[in-house]
Amino acid sequence: MSDSLIIVVSGPGGVGKSTIVEELVKRDPRLWLSRSWTTRERRPGEAIDAYNFVTREQFQQRIDANGFLEWTEFIGNMYGTPNPEPPLGRDIVLEIEVDGAQQVKLQHPEAVLLFVLPPSREEQKARLHGRGDADNKVEQRLKKAEEEEPVGKALADYVLINDDLGQTIHDMLALIVARREKQS
Repeated sequence: MSDSLIIVVSGPGGVGKSTIVEELVKRDPRLWLSRSWTTRERRPGEAIDAYNFVTREQFQQRIDANGFLEWTEFIGNMYGTPNPEPPLGRDIVLEIEVDGAQQVKLQHPEAVLLFVLPPSREEQKARLHGRGDADNKVEQRLKKAEEEEPVGKALADYVLINDDLGQTIHDMLALIVARREKQS
């Protein structure tokens, strides 16, 4: 992991992190996505490999074995990134919440944090509903976003507003290439 660039994509729910990360990994063969674990239920229509969906007991066993780079409890569910083991020559992409991003930056200050914001709170709400979140979960996520955004902005190396998906992905890829060049 020491030779790998760590790219953290973070932001509140409904900003498009999963879609962005999926495209980044498709377009850049040097990127490797570390799949997070979660105790939450899979959403309707959500890919079976979007996360490693596990029980609370399985998650706790992994915590006890020091098996996570970072983990947090978020709106009643556990989320965590297993200690990454990327293939040789690949850079690590983490798609994680702000709390996890803070943990990663403490352990790996050289990690690049790309913090994504929605174009508006109304658009964020529409996206959350569009992915199948229940009304009460949408309200919880919007409230949490209000708390997380100032922290994420302060922690971030770059802040991007996802109002045009193609442009956001293009900008992120350019930032990643620039950071690689700076490292070599």
